[in-house]
Order: sequence, then structure tokens, then C-alpha cells
Amino acid sequence: MNATIRALALAGSGLLLMIAAGCTVRPMLAEYTPGTAGQEAVAELNSISVAPVSTRFAQQVRNHLVFLLHGGASEPAKPEYKLDLTVARGVGSSVQIQRGSENEPTAGTVTLTGRYRITDSVTGKEVGNGTQRVNAFFDRPPQEFAVLRAQRDAEDRAARELAEFIHLAVAQDLARLDVR
Repeated sequence: MNATIRALALAGSGLLLMIAAGCTVRPMLAEYTPGTAGQEAVAELNSISVAPVSTRFAQQVRNHLVFLLHGGASEPAKPEYKLDLTVARGVGSSVQIQRGSENEPTAGTVTLTGRYRITDSVTGKEVGNGTQRVNAFFDRPPQEFAVLRAQRDAEDRAARELAEFIHLAVAQDLARLDVR
């Protein structure tokens, strides 16, 4: 009896695995041609030029965003869209903990706020805009240089994450544009 139950359980598990292996997720009534929609979205993102920025942390965001948009290739010579990027930074203490008899913050927060605006290169018409915000935390050790280095590392982490958020938002803006 025990062997029969085990055999049935094993056969049932195998059947479920075979069924799950054939599952895919996509809209039920959508027309599907493999590779077409993905290639169009990538081509549209590749046709974006990102305007120069002036600060170190904004340059970090811009560099990572250009890499995400173009997959490591250079920006297009004749872009369809232009992306204007503004990045603001805020640094603060996020936690207050006593060290001995002194009240010194032991953790800090770097906040990067990125505002972007996408315009059509030919018409100059705005096709999308948005704001994204990212926080990155860092330790505040007693050494001053260590605090500066930790803050810069937090800025770099926040810049990479902000670029990824903006990349996703830009892709959504362009997808909405295609639906209209």
C-alpha cells in the first residue's frame, strides 16, 4: 500500500512538472510573432540621446543610463528622441545613536532625485517626463575621510539605481506613446 501511494505521488509530481514546463505568460488575445515586439522596443530605446550634465553624481546617473539605453554602444548620430536629465542630491543623517558620551550620527543617507524630460528630436514635442527618487544609506565611522568615501560610494550606488528606475520609466513612456 505504501509503495503504491509513493508511486502515484511520484507519477503525479512528474505530470505536474511536465505541465508546468509548457507554461508561458503572455496576453491571451495578443498577436505574437517571436522577437518582433522586443526588437522594436530595444530599437526605440536605442534612438534616445541623453543631454550632458554638470555634476559628478549626475554624470554617474547619465553614464549608467546611456549604457542601459545603448547596451554599451555609443549614442546614435541622429537620435529620434532627446532626454534632458536633472539630478539633485541631498545628504543627511538617518539615525542618531550615542557613541560614548557624544551624540553622533552613525549612519547617513544620500538621496538622489532625478527629473527627466523626453522630447521628439524633429518636432520638439514632449513625449514623456517624470521624477524618480532613490535613497542609499552609509555608515559614518569616526574617521573623516572614511565618511567622505562611504558617502561617495552611497552616491554611486544611488546613481546606478536611479538610472535603472529612469530607464524603466522611459521605456514605459515610450510604450504609452506607441499605444496612442
